[in-house]
Amino acid sequence: MAITITTGNFKGGVGKTTNATMLAYTLSKKGKKVLLVDLDPQANATALMFTTMQKVYETEPDFEETLETALTSGKLSDALINVHDNLDLLPSYEDLQGYERFLSDTFDDDYSQDHYFTKLLSQIKDDYDYVILDVPPQLNKFTDSALVASDYVIIILQTQERSLTGAETYARHLLQIRDDYNLGLDLLGVLPVLQQNGNTTDVEVIDDAIKSFGKDNMFKTQIKQMARLKRFDRTGITAQHNSQYDRKVHHVYEELCKEMENRIEKFQEGDN
Repeated sequence: MAITITTGNFKGGVGKTTNATMLAYTLSKKGKKVLLVDLDPQANATALMFTTMQKVYETEPDFEETLETALTSGKLSDALINVHDNLDLLPSYEDLQGYERFLSDTFDDDYSQDHYFTKLLSQIKDDYDYVILDVPPQLNKFTDSALVASDYVIIILQTQERSLTGAETYARHLLQIRDDYNLGLDLLGVLPVLQQNGNTTDVEVIDDAIKSFGKDNMFKTQIKQMARLKRFDRTGITAQHNSQYDRKVHHVYEELCKEMENRIEKFQEGDN
């Protein structure tokens, strides 16, 4: 059974998509079968994966339907794209903006709307070890659909005040939807993304986050500013062994994946 994880924050531009895609990529390189789902109509995760396919793997994306069409037809497998070994993608496209209208036109109640994606995902999720969901930074049916489908949430915290506020609001909504639907949904942790690599504001925001979320809920791994991460949007995700910059990025995400898997193991031990 796949472990399903949403990366979230109600503040945009904090690194949700970057970390969702890098987690999916790194887990796949560790031999895990991974599905990355782009539930954001802005399609930034899709753009990065397509760039990686075209510029790094020299392949063209090929799929039968858009994700929106697959959602409305009830068969997600028709929209699957194989990015590379162990890594598949459900890509976003501009027509995904119609998904909320489809839900409201099709179902009369919030429960049915919010659980529809979970029902479709259950048809394919057993083919994977991990499903990573990227969603918009707003309270909407994309966010709620992802949360209902997820086992865990990683809150992405860029070290700025508005990001902390967005993280706290996101955590409250997570708890609310968990209680409303009696979900087995847990906060896996808060992942710090340093805005200026350890300046005073970074330290102050992390200290405030510890007070708000608790030290045990903070990832020890921190994502520092790395120019290579930004460059991946242009070049695709490269992994050149002779590049210290590539090696540095991938080492950080390998450490993050180790910590993430250790956290999951502790949660599962607690459930037994």
